[in-house]
Amino acid sequence: MSEFYVTPRNHRTKVTNQHHFEVDIFNTVLDMQIQEFGDRFSEVSTDLFEYMAALSHCNAFYMFDKSKLVKLSEFYKTDFNDSEMVYLDGQLETNYHSLIDDERFSNLKGIADLSRLMAETKKHLSFPLVYRLLKLTLVLPAATATVEICFSAMKLLKTDLRNKMGDDFLNNSLVCSVEKEALMDVKIEQVIEPF
Repeated sequence: MSEFYVTPRNHRTKVTNQHHFEVDIFNTVLDMQIQEFGDRFSEVSTDLFEYMAALSHCNAFYMFDKSKLVKLSEFYKTDFNDSEMVYLDGQLETNYHSLIDDERFSNLKGIADLSRLMAETKKHLSFPLVYRLLKLTLVLPAATATVEICFSAMKLLKTDLRNKMGDDFLNNSLVCSVEKEALMDVKIEQVIEPF
């Protein structure tokens, strides 16, 4: 790695192999990945990911940031009123000190394990607002994926030929398309009988 880098056309450069791979190649690929990440996710989505990461307990709550968690709760205006926002700030601080001192919370793998252990140790009763924020954080990826599945199904169903489809028929078709597994248990005779 300490030798000079040779280009594909056998030209010797004044840059070492290590510099070429670490700086030129690695940084270029890293820049491309960051650009792709920025193109794929909006600023709000990126902020949500960052705020959700503040709930992580890995490395002794290294990512914990109370201000980010308060900002996360501001995305859920219907779930937290103004007085609860004030209490949440205090509960986050107390919860942090409570969990960091508890040995049972040191070897968890994710925030799902954190919520499960909070329920098992009854800490969800002591910190209900923190637990509510944790539950909302766990539900967000599933809710987002469900919406994306529905829109993907709608793209497949609403083609140019079916462009004048009524809302009721479209809704019924979407339910049949999205919930295929549930409809597998329904027998044809059960559908024909009411008609």
